[in-house]
This record gives sequence, structure tokens and C-alpha cells, in this order.
Amino acid sequence: MTDTRDELATRRGLERDVYQPAEDSRLLAEAAVEHARGRTLEVGTGSGWVAEQVATETDADVVASDYNPAACRQARDRGLQAVRADLVAPFRDGAFDTVAFNPPYLPTDPDNEWDDSMERALSGGESGRDVIDPFLDAVGRVLRSDGFVLLLVSSLTGFDAVVDRAETNGFVVSTVRQESYPFEVLSILRLDVQ
Repeated sequence: MTDTRDELATRRGLERDVYQPAEDSRLLAEAAVEHARGRTLEVGTGSGWVAEQVATETDADVVASDYNPAACRQARDRGLQAVRADLVAPFRDGAFDTVAFNPPYLPTDPDNEWDDSMERALSGGESGRDVIDPFLDAVGRVLRSDGFVLLLVSSLTGFDAVVDRAETNGFVVSTVRQESYPFEVLSILRLDVQ
């Protein structure tokens, strides 16, 4: 991973259709490179940068997915297998050893939301968990019995609420990475199947 934190953050403002790697992407990529194994799915891949890091720096067999067709094209341009998907819906039961996800997590007032692909890549609804909660409810189905999830969580989203939801869905939760920024703390949670 040769991009610096500043380079990733600067690049965020250059693309209007697909989420580009930034500091949250770097944090997830570092955790995924360290932990990912076997068949690995990156949900919400955006540009495909995180999945590409995992594919090139580990022995994992990586699949990228995103709801945005432009994101799937960018991921394919990076040489990745990319599937257009709403979270984990199209994948079969027990298909993955590892699932990584940097979800849309910014709390957004519904009166201030725009209906475009970048807004969908960033907005987590009023609570910041409008995408995280359904993901947590569904992801266990696609994990193998010894599988795990690497989930990026922002303090803006309600860290404890995310942990509670994960535990309610049968996961054992641990924090594998954490960084503080001026307005938030970003954490990578590892969610292991019980």
C-alpha cells in the first residue's frame, strides 16, 4: 500500500460516481491484508482499491461487489472479479471465509440527502446504520462456519449500537484497528461466527 493518508483523502473529492479510497479505505485494507483468508468478499467495493490490496498482498481469492454498476466497472478495471449486488443477497450460503465492508456510515438528515450514487456511497441515513444493520442481519448466511467479517465503524454511527447488533446476530466482536480523526474515531471490528 503505497498511498499515504493525505493522498487517499485528497483523491476522495475527484470522483463523482464511485467512492474512491480515503483514510477509511486504507484502514480497512490494512486490516484485511492482515486478517483475510480463503474466499474473501469485499462488499461495497467502490473503486475496488481495498479488494485489490487484498488480492495482491495475500493468498485470498477475492470477489468484489457493489450496488453501483460504475463501481463494478472500476473494480473490473483493476482486474478483480466484481458482482453487482445489494449487500450479500446474490451469494450462496457459506460461500466466504472473510467478508470486508466499509459501509455508508455518515448520519444524514433525510431532508438533505441527494439521490445520486455518491450520496448512496456515503449516507447511512439518520442513524448512520441504515446499511450496517441489514448487512449485520444478513452477512452470517454467506460465511463459512469459521468465517468472519471485517467491518469499518465510525464513532458517528454509534459504535455500541453496532456492537450490540452484531452480538444479537451471533457474532463475537473484537476491535482489530482504530484511528482517531478530528471529528470521528474509525474502528475495524472483527466479527467471528460463534
